[in-house]
Amino acid sequence: MNKILLLNLFIISSLLAGAQHKPHVFGNEYNNKVFHDSRVRSYIAPQRIVWKYDGGGKLINHLETLLEGNHNGQSELTSRDFTIMSSTDNEYPSVVLDFGKEIQGGIQIVTTATGMNRAIKLRVRFGESVSEAMSEVGKQGATNDHAMRDFVMEVPWLGVAEVGNSGFRFVRIDLLDPNVKLGLKEVNAIFTYRDIPYLGSFKSNDERLNKIWSTGAYTVHLNMQEYIWDGIKRDRLVWLGDLHPEVMTVNTVFGYNEVIPKSLDLARDITPLPGWMNGMFSYSLWWIIIHRDWYRYQGNLDYLKQQQPYLTDLLGALFKEVDASGKHVRTDGFLDWPASPNKEGIKAGIQALMVTAFQAGAELSLTLGDKALSEKCSETAALMQKNVLPHNNLKQAAALMALADMMPAGRANDEVINVGGAKNFSTFYGYYMLQAQAKAGEYQAAIDIIRKFWGGMLDLGATTFWEDFNLDWTENAAGITEIVPKGKDDIHADFGAYCYKQLRHSLCHGWASGPTSWLSEHVLGVQVVEPGCKVLKIEPHLGDLEWVEGSFPTPYGTVQIKHAKQSDGKIKTTVNAPKGVKIVK
Repeated sequence: MNKILLLNLFIISSLLAGAQHKPHVFGNEYNNKVFHDSRVRSYIAPQRIVWKYDGGGKLINHLETLLEGNHNGQSELTSRDFTIMSSTDNEYPSVVLDFGKEIQGGIQIVTTATGMNRAIKLRVRFGESVSEAMSEVGKQGATNDHAMRDFVMEVPWLGVAEVGNSGFRFVRIDLLDPNVKLGLKEVNAIFTYRDIPYLGSFKSNDERLNKIWSTGAYTVHLNMQEYIWDGIKRDRLVWLGDLHPEVMTVNTVFGYNEVIPKSLDLARDITPLPGWMNGMFSYSLWWIIIHRDWYRYQGNLDYLKQQQPYLTDLLGALFKEVDASGKHVRTDGFLDWPASPNKEGIKAGIQALMVTAFQAGAELSLTLGDKALSEKCSETAALMQKNVLPHNNLKQAAALMALADMMPAGRANDEVINVGGAKNFSTFYGYYMLQAQAKAGEYQAAIDIIRKFWGGMLDLGATTFWEDFNLDWTENAAGITEIVPKGKDDIHADFGAYCYKQLRHSLCHGWASGPTSWLSEHVLGVQVVEPGCKVLKIEPHLGDLEWVEGSFPTPYGTVQIKHAKQSDGKIKTTVNAPKGVKIVK
């Protein structure tokens, strides 16, 4: 036996022996180069045919087979009827499929034998709305930004092709080659997600509120990819300000999940000081606030200690942004996009947001044993509270001022936030407007706005909450699930502003999930009193609801809660908490 053969046998036997003891991806020499993904994939058949061009029945046959639920992703050599798409010299078939709900992922195309032993060219268009699936890149705001959603591909003869990585509900497929026949056994959506349980829940006698709660939870779940994104079609980035409502939803629905610390650490590690996170001063403030709330709910002191060096230096940089009178010295600032034209209101909002960040810094520094830094944060926050800037009727600013105790919450609600009800609410800062209303004791007003504003998206076919929304858009608008009739406005293609004009507008944005955590905190009534949920206060505010029940995740297990309004108006409460969690009322 020659030396080369002996060497090969030795290598093979060594690899087999290693495989018996420890699984590996390729080999040990690759392990430091392998990207391990914690997500899973499911395959979903389309729910309906939205639209087709079939040349009067000549170009597509047996299209309904694509809707069958017994798909398996396997090509077959059988005589069964499958979908056949045929083209001529000048006619090309196309179809729009609806997968029933927004998902993150791509599509799987399974082909059959049609007598044409060759690859065939298709155009694929993903859409969060039917309009987007029917769009042309460069027109009405349609783009391929962040994720390819409009592209050309080839599919094999008698095989499987998987392609795509975007957020979508609808897919349009066009046959591009002339004089060909394409046999389609299946077209499945590839749903990519974290397979995690919904530990938190919310159910009441109002199905609209129930659906709003679950839609907010699902919106954030879709954005919990390898990192937590703000949008699954566009804005596939870790935006620190936008992250706060998502973190509160994760705390409320899923409990601890690695995606939060992983994303917070990414933002820290790619932002060396004196830089600001995401290039925006206000987003570094949110990093501090998020860590305060993550620690409150999860109570992981070891993780918090890992943040201490950066937190200390960041607070030191922030002290330099405050003058001797307690006014911030920033000449720029960002709250959210709808606030952008109101420069004076933004200044007031940034002042209040800095107060909240310094209060969070004081709390975190004291927990970490740095009493001197904690006192300096508290002193700076108190000084800034005395320097109240005009809110200029900006709801975002008034909400932050109320939450920072720079304006009585009742006055903020009566004079600014509740003026016009849901008018001028925003999907991101709407959460803080709702929080300010709760602080003012205006629970019913907040519930009504949730029904109208977030419910307004559901009325237009939403299965996830959007980057922005304005009730004025809805007056003559058609929904996202059909081709827009003549004379109606297109809710997706005709509206939007700033970076989300028309079809570039994201219809799955995690920052819009605020009602989910708000309903659990104020209606179900779960408030964290001590870090790690060791002590919870249960204080429900049912408003016009007859009953509410639900669950809430803690590091010790799930708390079960029920509230029922009695004939005398009093609320009967039942709570079942795991060992380690103390309940106070």
